[in-house]
Amino acid sequence: MAPSSELESRPAHGADPHDEPSAEWGWHGVFPRATRIAGWLTAFAMLAMLIGNHRGHIEDIWLIATAAVIIGALIYDRIRSRTPWRR
Repeated sequence: MAPSSELESRPAHGADPHDEPSAEWGWHGVFPRATRIAGWLTAFAMLAMLIGNHRGHIEDIWLIATAAVIIGALIYDRIRSRTPWRR
């Protein structure tokens, strides 16, 4: 059979559309800047919830701990993004 003049359609990035359905229509990924901004706003909102009429301090402990975990993750992400991956 003679070779056809039409090119075969292959994804340039090598991702199988069955594994990653969005690979058919273009870029897919994360938004690191928006994620960091949302993280800082969430941590600030957690700390702002400390203002109120609490009788016990269990709520305060949970709010501070949750905000500390979020801030710790944001700082870890910031440090990790500044250093290149080395193997």
